[in-house]
Amino acid sequence: MLDRERILSKIDQLDQYLGELSQVVPASFPEYQASVEKRRACERLLQLCIECVLDICTLLVSGLRLGLPGDEDDLFEKLERAKVLSPQILALLRPMKGFRNILVHEYGGIDDAVVYKIAMGRLRDLETFKQAVRRVLQDREG
Repeated sequence: MLDRERILSKIDQLDQYLGELSQVVPASFPEYQASVEKRRACERLLQLCIECVLDICTLLVSGLRLGLPGDEDDLFEKLERAKVLSPQILALLRPMKGFRNILVHEYGGIDDAVVYKIAMGRLRDLETFKQAVRRVLQDREG
């Protein structure tokens, strides 16, 4: 059974991080590059957003009893096989996971232009994901 409250709590947490990110990210790339504090804040908030997404996916897999995932990629495969999330949504999530790994494990090799581009233009993907999860919860109400 889906733990609706935990999933909705994670969505709220994701919303909070997205709101904070929108307040922190500068309007221009030169401003972004000029402030180490803003760069690190954006990196961390993006990491936290993606971790919320992964947590939600884990809760979906667990709650729907889709099996024990071997790793994060397996989460996506289980959700896709069970037709819980569309292939289009999952195609958005896979690169997010990889980007999160870069933020976490290769801190010194982070490309500021990529981070800024994601912070400014790819957050719609997270909105799309949230809408899809809300539809899953709605479809499985009962």
